[in-house]
Amino acid sequence: MAIRSELELIQEIEHLRAELLRHEREASETELQLERYAADLRETFKQERARSQELTRSYMATVRALSNAVEARDAYTGKHAERVAAYAMEIARALGVPISDAPEIEFGFLLHDIGKLAIPDAILYKPGALTDCERALMAQHPLLGAEIVREIAFLGEAAQVVRSHHERWDGSGYPDGLAGEQIPLAARVFSVADVLDALTTERPYRPASPLSIAREMIVAESGQQFDPRVVEAFKSIDDETLERLGAAAR
Repeated sequence: MAIRSELELIQEIEHLRAELLRHEREASETELQLERYAADLRETFKQERARSQELTRSYMATVRALSNAVEARDAYTGKHAERVAAYAMEIARALGVPISDAPEIEFGFLLHDIGKLAIPDAILYKPGALTDCERALMAQHPLLGAEIVREIAFLGEAAQVVRSHHERWDGSGYPDGLAGEQIPLAARVFSVADVLDALTTERPYRPASPLSIAREMIVAESGQQFDPRVVEAFKSIDDETLERLGAAAR
């Protein structure tokens, strides 16, 4: 009886040892499977990131083509959209807000005047002053532009900039008469950049202003045309940076 019990104990030990080895093999196989799965995930992520980057480049090329089409109708402004987009992105970074990392916001900066494609040449190229009716039609270009981009999924929040870039902090802008923080933040940032470029660029009806004068004029409009917080962010950007951004798109 004692001998049989000892044999049974040996058999039980051997069985446990075999079970332990089996579990170790299974654990090793599971670990290998997890490693393969992790490698597959890394490769999938790498491929998806590459596709996303390629898609973003494709979107940017499309937006720049549209932007160039707009500026081709308003040639005296040169690379206005690219300069304003560069200024606006820098102001957004100085402001420390997430829009500086959103490609669709930059798309909105570049396409802000796309609604002018729907404005008749007779008004867009009129050498003299516009009539009240013509000004009213010209003031529709933000609405026309927002309608053009509204159904383009990848533009996302760009439509907000297109629609609201002529609104004013004091509520006297157009097309919706928004005031203060009712105006989308990206549009508030853009309006400072837009005026900066307008002031520092030579136009047929006036010479370009020095950057120092443009700064003074923008600061003077803080709380009226512009969001004071955005103006403070603009003031923090040094002249060298603004000059470099402007020169890069001329």
